[in-house]
Amino acid sequence: MGHEHHRAHQGHQKTECCHHHTSAKESKTPDDPNAIYTCPMHPEIRQIGPGSCPICGMALEPLISTGEEENEELHEMNRRFWFSALFTIPLVIISMGDLLPGQPISKLLSAETRIWLELLLATPICLWAAWPFYIRAIQSIKTMNLNMFTLIGLGVSVSYLYSMVAALFPHLFPPSFRDASGHVAVYFEAAGVIVTLILLGQVLELKARGQTNEAIKQLLGLAPKTARRLKDDGTEEDVPIESIQVGDRLRVRPGEKIPVDGIILEGKSSIDESMITGEPIPVEKKAGDKVIGATINGNGSFIMKAEKVGADTLLSRIIVMVAEAQRSQAPIQKLADKVSGYFVPTVVLTSIITFIVWALWGPEPSMSYALINAIAVLIIACPCALGLATPMSIMVATGRAATHGVLFKDAKAIEIMQKVNTLVVDKTGTLTKGKPELVTVESETYPRSDFLRLIGSLEKQSEHPLAEAIVRGIQKEKISLTEAQDFTAITGKGVMGLIENHHVALGNKALMKDLQINVENWSSKADQLRKEGQTVMFVAIDHKAVGIVGVADPIKDTTPQAIEELHKEGVQIVMLTGDNQTTAKAVAQKLHIDRIIAEVLPDQKAQAIDALQKEGRIVAMAGDGINDAPALARAHVGIAMGTGTDIAMESAEVTLVKGDLQGIVRARKISRATMKNIKQNLFFAFFYNAAGVPIAAGILYPFFGILLSPVIAAAAMSFSSVSVIANSLRLKKVKI
Repeated sequence: MGHEHHRAHQGHQKTECCHHHTSAKESKTPDDPNAIYTCPMHPEIRQIGPGSCPICGMALEPLISTGEEENEELHEMNRRFWFSALFTIPLVIISMGDLLPGQPISKLLSAETRIWLELLLATPICLWAAWPFYIRAIQSIKTMNLNMFTLIGLGVSVSYLYSMVAALFPHLFPPSFRDASGHVAVYFEAAGVIVTLILLGQVLELKARGQTNEAIKQLLGLAPKTARRLKDDGTEEDVPIESIQVGDRLRVRPGEKIPVDGIILEGKSSIDESMITGEPIPVEKKAGDKVIGATINGNGSFIMKAEKVGADTLLSRIIVMVAEAQRSQAPIQKLADKVSGYFVPTVVLTSIITFIVWALWGPEPSMSYALINAIAVLIIACPCALGLATPMSIMVATGRAATHGVLFKDAKAIEIMQKVNTLVVDKTGTLTKGKPELVTVESETYPRSDFLRLIGSLEKQSEHPLAEAIVRGIQKEKISLTEAQDFTAITGKGVMGLIENHHVALGNKALMKDLQINVENWSSKADQLRKEGQTVMFVAIDHKAVGIVGVADPIKDTTPQAIEELHKEGVQIVMLTGDNQTTAKAVAQKLHIDRIIAEVLPDQKAQAIDALQKEGRIVAMAGDGINDAPALARAHVGIAMGTGTDIAMESAEVTLVKGDLQGIVRARKISRATMKNIKQNLFFAFFYNAAGVPIAAGILYPFFGILLSPVIAAAAMSFSSVSVIANSLRLKKVKI
């Protein structure tokens, strides 16, 4: 109900912003005068600068919270709470003191004096401390978005106004309302205590909500503040990070944070990228390698060129993704909103019926009972816990996931992730490292080091990716290479040349056939390696086949274990690859993959996803390239490997910064824990309101003589909100 009305009122909201998906450049931090603020419960509300939500009345929060900004609402509520508490304590002592043995208050003060004192103490509480509740209640009635503040405002104002009239004009009430001395019972203490308890609940809630922004606070804290820029004349200067431009040359010294995303021009080092990937082992980097801003340099020194600065750096994009995800709504939230929409009018109606029933059929003084129970119904039924149940869990979960290298684009992805029963994976770069490596070297007549030196010296001249892989592998073994003479490359067949007076040829069967070299004795071995997914080349020295080399794209170390864990959870794994059937089969057998769809062109990948969805499967697709983008967008959940392209990241709902399947296992664990947490929260909120309303209405009175005072109702209502928040914060401790 609330949302339809809100749509109608959107036109009147001068400050309403219409952009739902805020880009890195738009979602400015709170110290910016144009910072965008949003409601924690209704993310569709966006405006420039602070204010309160037109739907639920809550104070708006900055879209990207740095945790550094002053929380004005917290200060305000805190001030009102202490003021209220100061007046409430003597108010309660005066009104309840006679419950102590010997009725000490009656001995000290006459009934008349007590009523006047209570009026004096309750007035500042109900008029000043509770003021924000009335404003929000009136706004909720104006816009017909009835919410928790409607109930609080009604409850407090009715009990205060009734008591005030009773204190000032007791003669207006019928005799049944008055006691032997002609006084009418007043409920100032109920109004005062309700206000104080609700203010306490608000303070605790605002403090706890501040904790949900810890993840963003930590991420923002990672960014370095300055960088060392190299000027054209060779001198260096320290400059603030904001003034760095694309193309600037920067020096990074040992132990420093890398200022922005870029590429190493000269020097080498090992870099701790754990804050982005969650992996503790430092990564070796040399000239030509990319580096990420805010990662920590080891003991080397290097000069880098800035490629992405400001809002374009990976860290800034991660912060925006986390903020957006924290503010998005899970489909389950729609249920809570729908219920809240019907809930408040139902409660007001129940409260009116309670009043009528007690007034007509209740024991004497029936009017007092009627009023007290009607107010208790209004207060206990406050649905604030209901509104918080989903957003709190989502905020904590997305922050927690980000620190483990799993970025959710929105709450919907968190909800669907745990339902996924089919995972489609691309082979290259997802299951495998995406970079060919030298894996097999076999020779019968030459010692290994000599054999490698001859091959390496020949392949060093070639520009083929496989040649690069072979040279890289040989250089790792610290073998020094020599120059080749008469070097020839034959496209699609291989290379040959003269090294140390030996004629060396390396290539496929076709090259050997051209050179009339017999490779029969190596054929069966070559076939066996091909079945394992290797690309095999024959080596001939001085016109005789003497060995073979095999190059393959090796499987990532974490892949087998991740697949095993996903299988245990009942997820079917489908490999979708443009590679040939033989190589695909080899990888699939090694990893126990359930289905292979090989030799697919990029545009057919999305069709393959479609076909699986038509079988009724809930499909997640993991990929890392531009060619995977359409398929990622088509899947129920697209998972981009952070090691891949920006386009893949844009079209996916989940990004794994580290780029291995272990991240999918983590994402599912987070998803499961979050949905369980949301269900617990909804139970706390629903069960609590549903059970509380009949008790407050006095259903137990005829049987057990039990009534629920509005004071206890207010304490219990605040407790339900605090319990929802405390339960959500438990997600910070969940094992991933």
